[in-house]
Amino acid sequence: MRLAVLSGAVLLALAAPAMAVDIDGRIDPAEWQGARHITDFRQVQPLTKAAASQPTEAWVLATPDGLAVAWRNVQPASVPRTRQRVQRDFEDQVDRVNLMIDFDGDGRAAYNFTVSSTDGVADAIITNEFQFNDDWDGNWKHAVSEDAEGWSVEVLIPWYIAPMHKSAGDTRTMKLYVDRVIGSTGERSAWPAASFERPRFVSDFAPVEVQQYSQSLLAITPYVSGLYDNVGKSSDFDGGVDLFWKPNGQFQMTATINPDFGQVESDDLVVNFSATETFISDKRPFFTENQGLFEYTTPSDYSQLLYTRRVGGPADDGNGSGDITAALKLNGSFGQTKYGLFAADEADEVGRSFYALRLVRDFETQNLGMMVTNVERPYLDREATVLGVDHNWRPTQRWNIRTRVFGSQIDQQGQTTRDNGATIWADYEMDNNWRQQWIAMHFGDELQINDAGYLSRNNMNYLHWEFKKRFPDQPAESRYSSKEWRWRASTVYNDNGERLNNQFRMSRQSSLRNGSSEYAQININTSGVDDMLTRGNGVVNVPGRWNAHWEFERPRKGHWAHEAFVDAFTGGLAGNDKVGYAAEYQATYFISDAFSFYGGVYADMTPDWLLWQYDNLIGSYKGREWHINAGVNWNISDKQELRVKLQSITLDAQALQAYRVAPNGQSLASNDEIDDFSLSNLAFQIRYRYELAPLSYLYIVYGRGGRDDNDYSDTASSLISDSFGLRDDEQLLVKLSYRFEL
Repeated sequence: MRLAVLSGAVLLALAAPAMAVDIDGRIDPAEWQGARHITDFRQVQPLTKAAASQPTEAWVLATPDGLAVAWRNVQPASVPRTRQRVQRDFEDQVDRVNLMIDFDGDGRAAYNFTVSSTDGVADAIITNEFQFNDDWDGNWKHAVSEDAEGWSVEVLIPWYIAPMHKSAGDTRTMKLYVDRVIGSTGERSAWPAASFERPRFVSDFAPVEVQQYSQSLLAITPYVSGLYDNVGKSSDFDGGVDLFWKPNGQFQMTATINPDFGQVESDDLVVNFSATETFISDKRPFFTENQGLFEYTTPSDYSQLLYTRRVGGPADDGNGSGDITAALKLNGSFGQTKYGLFAADEADEVGRSFYALRLVRDFETQNLGMMVTNVERPYLDREATVLGVDHNWRPTQRWNIRTRVFGSQIDQQGQTTRDNGATIWADYEMDNNWRQQWIAMHFGDELQINDAGYLSRNNMNYLHWEFKKRFPDQPAESRYSSKEWRWRASTVYNDNGERLNNQFRMSRQSSLRNGSSEYAQININTSGVDDMLTRGNGVVNVPGRWNAHWEFERPRKGHWAHEAFVDAFTGGLAGNDKVGYAAEYQATYFISDAFSFYGGVYADMTPDWLLWQYDNLIGSYKGREWHINAGVNWNISDKQELRVKLQSITLDAQALQAYRVAPNGQSLASNDEIDDFSLSNLAFQIRYRYELAPLSYLYIVYGRGGRDDNDYSDTASSLISDSFGLRDDEQLLVKLSYRFEL
């Protein structure tokens, strides 16, 4: 169904004033009088656009209190219901509904609101058409009811949830998408028939005209916390406050004083010996609130001009983390132009100051944006400024073209360095479920955006061409409901004209009729150079190599859910002469719908693992790594949850040969001494959370962990056993935050 036809059919004014809707999960016809009634739900997973297998209805109604939406989901006894209780921002395969709203109808950003059949919720911001970020949590109402024939959902999204353009007259046009997912099969049916499996998603939402309302809100969220360190035998007390103010639909202000760095969250353990930084998402409330406007990303993995984990990250003197004193963020619009201002300041002489300005102008088939970031780092006598321009263009229903041009200027100790980068990616949707994609990226050798942003590497020129073919109509006797094949050819050179590699990739993404998913991929790489291994002490010639990956995820059936993957790969200086492997399996057992525990193991063996030592000296190792993951999730009630999380990472590396890298990139065997080594790492957390009110929580968190660089051990059992005894840190944290709305 083409959007042009759909738009004409659904452009309906809900102009009559509406009374408040009681959000209790029971759809009262009297309350929903005058609502837009939607019945034409079409299958979008698999993407056949056939009529939904189970009748689904939705109602959309603008009220003074917010946008109200209801679903009636028919689900007979022949279609199993999932009654699993889920945590906020869940990813479990359960019965659920989604509401996605592009408040300005410009295709730049949308908000996703998810409700499960057990009244669990998730929310996220969608940018770049189909990129979901669930770090953000909003305050909105929801309720669910169930009967023999099916289940019903009601939600109310307040008008203050996001900044919006000011519309002329008494109505405004926004774009909506509503869907329903059957957990036992994975089938997703939606109105309109848009899909995030296509290059355009948010742009294909259906325009709906509604009565224009405006709400103001002042919310103050103070917090206090106390921490006891059982290793250092010390205690610490802290406090701060977050402020949210929206006087009207066109302006929002968010501020924070002494924000909590997020001790209640447990990041996954990472052991990284590479020259590139590990990306970690940000879950601090201030930094996730209405952050979508500041999204300026490129096709390079996780790259962005404003990476908020920099604020309060490792201090410039190398001693701990930066101490954030205050931060401020303004979002708003004037006419058709959106703007955002961001500022954050750290304390003491090693503290940094962060600033960002964002402007976006929307047109009918395109939008144009500009972003500037600036970081002052007095301890390093360094100031970093980055300017970027981004353009998104949708000339036809088939094309989606995104362009980025940006540059950096670094002033440090009297020296100025400038460089630039540019990216373009174009998606073209063909007939008969074929697609093509082109991506080109250039990052200059002196481009530096990581003072405020994130870029895994600069000094790169990348080009790829990809063909995709979707097979949504599988035979009735097939265990698969849909498949998608992809073929990609790519080439990567650095700015010195040295080839990093050429690659051919073939992959298949499959959905099974029982709700499971499967993915397989193979990459074949030509020879090239590794220009980052020696950290600037010369490039290393590397031979051709390949890798293959297969993964499978089966959602809960009865008491069990399963995940697994297997990898095979070659690399190092041995190229295809030696083959390594990696494998992981994790199982979850549900004692009840509210209580489950999981356990998983991971193991790998890298036969020729190259590690930098110093200068132009590298070492070849036989590396082995093991992970133990285990935990408990107990959703005690709607307001309470208990999580237990254990992660243990151990590895050993047996030295095989030392090499000196010659100026021509050849690795020459040397007699330099390199040592075997082992490493153990542990993170253990018990976290209790009680929801006092919306976005108001009491946390009690016990955490223990540590890291030990050991002598070489050739047994996994001894390394894992040693890791469980680590106790570099042992802390008890109590944190209370409460949101007051005025």
